[in-house]
Amino acid sequence: MASAALLLPLLGAASPAEATAPSLSPAGKATTAAGLQRAFAVAAAEYHVPRSLLLGVSFLQSRWDTHAGAPSVTGGYGPMHLTDARTALAAAPHHGQGTEDARGDSARPALVTETRLPATDEIPARLRTLPRAAELTGLRPEELRTDPAANIAGGAALLAAAQRSLGEPLSGDPADWYGAVARFSGADDSATAGRYADDVYDVLRTGAERTTDAGGPVALAAQPGLAPRTGQLRETGLRTASKAGTECPTTVSCEWIPAPYEQFGDNDYGNHDLGDRPAAPGIRYIVVHDTEGGWEGVLNMVQDPTYVSWSYTLRSTDGHVAQHVKAKDVAWHAGNWYVNAKSIGLEHEGFLAQPDSWYTEAMYRSSARLVKYLAARYGIPLDRQHILGHDNVPGPNTATVSGMHTDPGPFWDWRHYFELLDRPFTAAARASGALVTIRPDYLANQPVYTDCVTKGQPCAAHGSGAVRLYSDHDEKSPLIKDVGQGSAPTTGVNDTSSRVSTGQQYAVADQWGDWTAIWYLGQKAWFRNPKEHPTAVPAAGQVITPKDGRDSVPVYGRAYPEASAYPAGVPAQAVSPLPYTLPKGQKYVVGDKVPGEYYYAVTFDTGSHRDVIGADTYYEIQYGHRVAFVRAADVKLVSSTS
Repeated sequence: MASAALLLPLLGAASPAEATAPSLSPAGKATTAAGLQRAFAVAAAEYHVPRSLLLGVSFLQSRWDTHAGAPSVTGGYGPMHLTDARTALAAAPHHGQGTEDARGDSARPALVTETRLPATDEIPARLRTLPRAAELTGLRPEELRTDPAANIAGGAALLAAAQRSLGEPLSGDPADWYGAVARFSGADDSATAGRYADDVYDVLRTGAERTTDAGGPVALAAQPGLAPRTGQLRETGLRTASKAGTECPTTVSCEWIPAPYEQFGDNDYGNHDLGDRPAAPGIRYIVVHDTEGGWEGVLNMVQDPTYVSWSYTLRSTDGHVAQHVKAKDVAWHAGNWYVNAKSIGLEHEGFLAQPDSWYTEAMYRSSARLVKYLAARYGIPLDRQHILGHDNVPGPNTATVSGMHTDPGPFWDWRHYFELLDRPFTAAARASGALVTIRPDYLANQPVYTDCVTKGQPCAAHGSGAVRLYSDHDEKSPLIKDVGQGSAPTTGVNDTSSRVSTGQQYAVADQWGDWTAIWYLGQKAWFRNPKEHPTAVPAAGQVITPKDGRDSVPVYGRAYPEASAYPAGVPAQAVSPLPYTLPKGQKYVVGDKVPGEYYYAVTFDTGSHRDVIGADTYYEIQYGHRVAFVRAADVKLVSSTS
């Protein structure tokens, strides 16, 4: 998939400084926000790159965070996201999590696939910019990976080399660097490179200021009248990619790389089902995944008819999008056929060889634009019971619960993601409200996780959008147990037993000092929620509770119709409860009311396909870390204040 343009190295060597600048030794001088701001000034002067441009590019890569030397999901390091994926993969184990059947329909034999990472010799040039920066600067790769000042210098050297390779002068005017910024993206096509450069210049025009993980504010002054020389894009030599066939907004770069609908073997086929959505079935969910592999290898997998499928893949370095399955059709991605039939799946590139890694700003922004477009087109509510992580999808039946996947994991920044969706999580009720929305400070919230690299060993310290739950108002008390997992809860990075995530809403069960209890998996679950630094904010909405006279009601992983709703020729699907109950007196937040529905599609010939809708209705609820369903006939709907 990688073209010659992608593999073309950035030519040229770093030029000597032509202006006097304050000195800043690479080692250890940019670990504070003030040092970080100064490091941009020093690197800009050293390599004759406009300081504002360097700040703008870094913001789109990392939002100026240093991540303490930890790599991104594609082996990118530091504020400039200098990539060294070969090193990131070398010490990393296979990332195996979950044993789910991605299709998730018991009416067909299970299709369980193995995660396959690409070989290291397949890593393209866009994922090897850190070694190139080492050549240009003379700095050791270890410095570029771990020291922010060195990393910024490496990014400046790469930009200067790209500018010279285009025959452009090292101008002090950021408007003269559009082509170099496009080339810096690592994209192999002009549309993606241009979209990336446009985003950088949008940052320059609007300005930015934020508190970084270095501990203080870094600022970029707005330049509202800045007009870059976009014509430079023609000089980059990048290929022209066709957008034909895609269902994407104009605000993202997108290409059509179709997943195959083919027969193979003994009356089998793959890797998705044809449908007539949103007419039947409707589309109600978007599921956020990570790819568990690199871009080139993942594209090979989705084009394999014996593998699984998803709707879109997003690239980490530049936010490029590939669409594989039309929205009208059903991709096999979530491990729950009910969710698959009613959802669109977005895979975000990441080796996840080290699950405590981070995601780029370029990918977050591109993903948010795509989600806003799809949500508007198909009427999908922008909330956390409709914009799901793969880790929020319930097992369809008891046997599948323990094998469900856990991506994108606790390091996906849901708070920032929903800010990009223009749906920030804000307080919506009095301080004493009966519901809460989980909303920790991502950077400051750093619960200890284990098993990222070595089983039982702590992961690197990392900001997180997830909050841990305890059986009492004491961090020494046992973690909340998920009976469906069949094992004791742990602090493992892939163990969702005792974890809530940013944006999820729960009914308040109790309060004790700085602690709040919520109803969770049929239990009272506690988390720290100090008033001076709250972990959650008051919310409002509707909840369900068992009808009077019921000690408990069953909980389901799918909203299937009653047996009498199935027409002749369509086998009735079991309405099988999960190993959970909803006890009397407990309340759970409602996300939707839906009819029982099953899309029958088990043959390559679409003539037998049917969308079965029953008379029974269900409420989708936030039951634990994952959503679940209860029959409307079993519960009563009440206001959160009732």
